[in-house]
Amino acid sequence: MFNLLIIYLNILYFYAQIETIMPKKKKITKDEIVSMYMEYILEHNSNPSSVFKFAKINNFEETLFYEHFSSFEAIETGVFKSFYNNTMKLLELNEAFQNYNSRNKLLSFYFTFFENLTANRSYVVFSLNKGNNSHLKGLKSLGELKKVFCEFIESLHIETIDLKNDRFEKIQQRSIKESAWFQLLTTIKFWLDDSSPSFEKTDIFIEKSVNASFDILDNTPVKSIIDLGKFLFKEKIHMH
Repeated sequence: MFNLLIIYLNILYFYAQIETIMPKKKKITKDEIVSMYMEYILEHNSNPSSVFKFAKINNFEETLFYEHFSSFEAIETGVFKSFYNNTMKLLELNEAFQNYNSRNKLLSFYFTFFENLTANRSYVVFSLNKGNNSHLKGLKSLGELKKVFCEFIESLHIETIDLKNDRFEKIQQRSIKESAWFQLLTTIKFWLDDSSPSFEKTDIFIEKSVNASFDILDNTPVKSIIDLGKFLFKEKIHMH
């Protein structure tokens, strides 16, 4: 009986030693998975080959990944949505922002959003290019961003022509959101191609394009539209 007790204690000691030697699988949060994924992309310039290997490298159970994401693609859409969320949090810290008109709110959003993109430029370039020379190959990654951005545009209550017809009003509002989304994509494309110091030309493009779009809606003189056209023509000549 005594010998059996000694054997049992030895077995317990053996397993205790194994647990101290072997690394323990850890709990993982959604934000930690995103950070690990972005770090992997930056270090390897490619996507992980599988969720299993990604989890193994980072020492957590594969099942924990699926508690937060269904795939790597889901992480990518979440990353761009988080850029939007971070932008809005920063804007909300500015008390004056709430009193801005719709034009200045949109300008503030653009400048802050592109600061976020610039802080993560290497990841953004890889994600949107997907290893190709042609930009914006990874538009699927922007799906969630489009939803929240269009909601933001709707919240601005941009003044438009009163068409006296609910159906036409809905079409007009939908057109504004789609046009605003296209403008954001165009600005991202411009930023990806921008080689100026501190991406200062992107800042110029933002100001000119946003002002031009509002002047069109306000039916004001087309000076800003002509100004934007001259800027784009000059940049095209310079690039070629």
